[in-house]
Amino acid sequence: MEEPKNRLQKARAAAGFKSPAEAARAFPRLINQNTLTSNENGNRPISRKMAPIYADVFGVDAGWLLYGQKGKGAQTSEVDVPVLSMVSAGNLRHQPTVEEHDVLRRIKIGDLPEGEWVALQVDGDSMNRVAPDGAIIVINRADTRLIDGRFYVFSLDEGEATFKMFKRDPDRLQPFSTNPDHMATPADREDLYVFGRVRRVIHDI
Repeated sequence: MEEPKNRLQKARAAAGFKSPAEAARAFPRLINQNTLTSNENGNRPISRKMAPIYADVFGVDAGWLLYGQKGKGAQTSEVDVPVLSMVSAGNLRHQPTVEEHDVLRRIKIGDLPEGEWVALQVDGDSMNRVAPDGAIIVINRADTRLIDGRFYVFSLDEGEATFKMFKRDPDRLQPFSTNPDHMATPADREDLYVFGRVRRVIHDI
């Protein structure tokens, strides 16, 4: 019988994090690596405090994590995800093909929660701590609520787009890179909108 620890392992992996350490590095203010490791190996039960945090970070339902209740995390069938054009992981730049009808190919991805899913290929190194140049990022276009420390694709009315972490105080599009040359971009443009939230990264090693 599947236990909470098994569902947590599946949720973390499905969100694109290969290990508890990788998830903790991506969300240092929310996830403690030792706690996540203990929750995943069953040495420590998932607390009611951590369940909604894991649920939000990994894109599943807290009830599913704790009790196996059907919800966003219970979906196991493959989803046919369209791959659109590349998205800049550098500065905002013109990308006229970041549109739903411009499908380059389709890929099958399993264990995605409910959503409006598309995929984009990353171009650039400003997000290489989570998604290196050439990686595929999987985006839920139905998830546009901005949360501090989460990853999004942002677009402009003119067709420009960029992949960044959203940070508050002040609101900004923050690089997540080993390259110190990349700078944050203010998020106060009236024509800036959320294309969708990045929930998974796929890349070769």
